[in-house]
This record gives sequence, C-alpha cells and structure tokens, in this order.
Amino acid sequence: MHELGITQNIVAIVTEHAKGMKVQKVVLEIGQLSAIMPESIKFCFDICTQGTVLENSILEIIEIPGLARCRQCGDEFAVDKPFGICNCGSVQLDLITGEELKIKEIEIEEVCV
Repeated sequence: MHELGITQNIVAIVTEHAKGMKVQKVVLEIGQLSAIMPESIKFCFDICTQGTVLENSILEIIEIPGLARCRQCGDEFAVDKPFGICNCGSVQLDLITGEELKIKEIEIEEVCV
C-alpha cells in the first residue's frame, strides 16, 4: 500500500509548514487517475498523525475528475482511465486533470495571547 508512504510525506510537509502550531484541517486534491485511493489516505492519515501537531485534525479530500484533450482535433472530454479514444478516432491524448496530488489548504489554530 503506497498510500502509507504518501500520507507520511503529507504529514511531514504539513508539520513543517505548521511550525509547531496545532493543525485543525488539511484539504487535499487527489486526481481520480492518480492511482491513489482516497479511502486509504484517510485511514493512514489517522494513524500517521498520532502524536503530531496534526492529531485530531480534519482531513478533507477533493477528488478531481479526469479530463483529456485530443492532440488531433483539440476536443476536451472526461476520461475515467489514463487513456482513451476521442470521438474523432484519435488515441493521442494529453491529460489535463486527474493525476493531481496537492495539499490545497492547511488550517492552523491561531493562538491569542
């Protein structure tokens, strides 16, 4: 399960950016063509955040659908696999979206003194 390693990296990146402050929420964008299982990331997140500034934080995952552009005719269309065929018959496609893995947002607890 490669999601464990991915989640450990996400936790490390967020921890570094939090600079010791408590993280309340993390928002990820995961492309549906990325071969990353959002449910596995959620499961690993709870384990990987124990004892860190992310412990008990909320994880929100936004799934990005696949979108391709045909190199031959320029048509853009939805894809559910990293390959496909355009209505014009071409299989020469460029993926526009769907392969993302991004930390979109980090919400950090503000401490008032």
